[in-house]
Amino acid sequence: MSKAPDRIRIHVGDITKLDVDVIVNAANSSLLGGGGVDGAIHRAAGRELESECRMLNGCKVGDAKITKGYKLPTRYVIHTVGPVWQGGGRGEAELLASCYRKSLELAAANDCRTVAFPAISTGVYRYPKDEATDIAVGTIGTFIDEKNMPATVIFCCFDEQTAQLYQRAVAALREA
Repeated sequence: MSKAPDRIRIHVGDITKLDVDVIVNAANSSLLGGGGVDGAIHRAAGRELESECRMLNGCKVGDAKITKGYKLPTRYVIHTVGPVWQGGGRGEAELLASCYRKSLELAAANDCRTVAFPAISTGVYRYPKDEATDIAVGTIGTFIDEKNMPATVIFCCFDEQTAQLYQRAVAALREA
């Protein structure tokens, strides 16, 4: 029986306000800030975050890198670069799953028990929210069941509509 549904929470609000061990940033490949969640995280963390990100020399799609949290109420920020939706035939699902998996691997390696994720690639990268939600919940559920960590994963949603998609996906995981 899956342990994952009991460890997944859904929150509607500002990811930069969450008091967790690590928040995940839906970053662009430069890691130097941008719009949406990425810009909000960079603004809230302060200039030190951008300085550390400059030393990381960017990040490939599907990969993840970790920095300190600086002025955020979190110890770390994991930056992951999701795929741009191009119709689904260019490996987008595998790349998106990799974003979640690699982020969780970094969180585990840095002893992070609470991890908060945004809806990676569903904003300006136009990944269909229902498909992205299923990939996120499925990938995280498998990771939790295999590794027995992290203790808690929070999907921090921008709006109630997105939160309902996550609630549906977690309910399906519970029934599987």
